Amino acid sequence: MKRGFLEKLIERLPLVQPGEVQNYLVEIAREKGFLETIFNAILEGVLVTDPRGRLLYINRAACSFFGIDSAVILGKPLAETVRGIEWENLTGPGGETVSRDLEVFYPENRLLNFYAVPLMSEATEGQTPELVGRAVILRDVTRSHRATQETIESERFSALTMLAAGVAHEIGNPLNSLNIHLQLMQRHIAKVPPKLRPKLEESVAVARGEVSRLDSIITQFLRAIRPQAIQPEPVDVNTLVEEALDFLRVEIQDRDILVERELAQGLPILHLDRDQIKQAFYNICRNSFQAMKSGGILRVGTSATPTHVRIVFNDTGGGIPPDHITRIFEPYFTTKPGGNGLGLLIVRRIVRAHGGEVVLESSPGRGLTLTILLPRADRHVRLLEQGPSHDTDQH
Repeated sequence: MKRGFLEKLIERLPLVQPGEVQNYLVEIAREKGFLETIFNAILEGVLVTDPRGRLLYINRAACSFFGIDSAVILGKPLAETVRGIEWENLTGPGGETVSRDLEVFYPENRLLNFYAVPLMSEATEGQTPELVGRAVILRDVTRSHRATQETIESERFSALTMLAAGVAHEIGNPLNSLNIHLQLMQRHIAKVPPKLRPKLEESVAVARGEVSRLDSIITQFLRAIRPQAIQPEPVDVNTLVEEALDFLRVEIQDRDILVERELAQGLPILHLDRDQIKQAFYNICRNSFQAMKSGGILRVGTSATPTHVRIVFNDTGGGIPPDHITRIFEPYFTTKPGGNGLGLLIVRRIVRAHGGEVVLESSPGRGLTLTILLPRADRHVRLLEQGPSHDTDQH
């Protein structure tokens, strides 16, 4: 193994003249600064610990991953800074490398892939190498992971759409047949004795009304489940919220639910598909109604950031268990008896078609907060603050 500058310097210490000490110290500082510049320039996070897990070095990328300050945590056990992982157990007795995935929620939600490499002392005669520390390399794989998940979700959604279309077709044909025969019955009623006509006409009218209602439900279901091109127009989000809540007024009263509005004034106008966005609002509200059953409070608020308009729905239902939160957008996955598991899936499809995103926050037993982020029409580009980029998986 090639010896470094420090090893050579240690060997020559007895020969170093007092006047040369300063020159060697300058050389050490230059070499250290050069290596730190390289480590701070790379996009991967780098951590180095001693055998007991105390942090000896951390580069800029790793600090940004965990939202920490190197000046504060150097010399402290890494387990105190990045909680939830027993870093000292990441390498086995044989010194093998360990690779794992790690999800980080602060300062932002990321998925990191890391591997821990044992640092061993040099083998000498009669002595076995000893563990002198560990190096941990972290890589941000959030974008690639989400792209994979979106591909899987798209394939599931396509299969779901084909299934839904087939079921709707099979139901639609009998409904058409029923409607035709009811029309024929309506004509034959004219030949029935006058005393029997009112009851027969009423029964036929009820049957035709139910057939028409079922046909309307199927049509709306297909419109919701099939990907549709949006027809954007300038709209005020507060107006859409009010229209959606007004449409659900009867259901809100029947369920004895209190709706609290906190709608910010002066929101920027957005270019949205009015019908599709209201469909998303309907699904969210009904999802909250089912979670709260009878009674409860639904809080609906709007606000604006420099880049987005936020629509927040908060209910006082039971919330979602932590082990279910990652599956809530899967087709047919539901935590409610009688639910179909399609409501929030359709919501996210509609919001993403508008360039937005859906964010869920759940406190089991205390309710669910769902936030829709829609991009502002007047902000097409946002200049990011200078700093290291962590989009390492785009190549």
